[in-house]
Amino acid sequence: MKNILGYILSPITLFLFVTLLLSFHVVQVVTRFFSERARQKSVDILNVLLIYTTVFVGARIKFSGFDNIPTDRPLIIVSNHQSLMDIPPIIWGFRKNTPRFVAKQSLGKGIPSISYNLRHGKSALIDRKNPRQSITEIARLGKMLEKEKVSVAIFAEGTRSKTGKMRKFQHSGIATLMKYSPSALIVPMAIDGNSQLISKGMFPLVFGTKLRYTVLEPIDPSGKTAEEVTQEAEQRIRETIGQA
Repeated sequence: MKNILGYILSPITLFLFVTLLLSFHVVQVVTRFFSERARQKSVDILNVLLIYTTVFVGARIKFSGFDNIPTDRPLIIVSNHQSLMDIPPIIWGFRKNTPRFVAKQSLGKGIPSISYNLRHGKSALIDRKNPRQSITEIARLGKMLEKEKVSVAIFAEGTRSKTGKMRKFQHSGIATLMKYSPSALIVPMAIDGNSQLISKGMFPLVFGTKLRYTVLEPIDPSGKTAEEVTQEAEQRIRETIGQA
């Protein structure tokens, strides 16, 4: 029955998803002429709508821990990575912290709304085959993070897990961010269910998936190496999604 519902209801979710991306691409272009704050507000609205398109395919969504996010210092959000649907809950959940992203260059073009936001929202678009370019971009983002007291999200696995099974976290990007934003807190975030939602591909979406987005206790990096901080964040996330 769930398979049948997935086939029947997936077109509704996918139609709404694509329509929102196309519509809000135009909204971003227009609002950017008024102010960056107006554009960012449109991005926040887009992403909460994207999250809740999944209810049309029976998704059950739960946010936990977002009420206790600090707003008085820079944040480095360290998350596991399951799909492109990982981005909307970060943008919406951390909207008061204006999250930027460390993302691969290919995402900076070709995807309505998402690519535009990455390019104009001061995110770091890195070329994984060019370590020098990657470090330079992440360093730029770290300096901005320290100056503007906002947040940066980094998917420490590097490449998303297609099965939902976490890969080992890499610490190099986190180390660069910590170097250029020494006052930043590390905030682990556990994403659970996004890989299951698209376990059969984008069609059909899996009906009735539980989507859980959990912010864990921040890690103060004082006196700790980037490797230690990364390992601690990874372990906490593994425990939260049952992969310890």
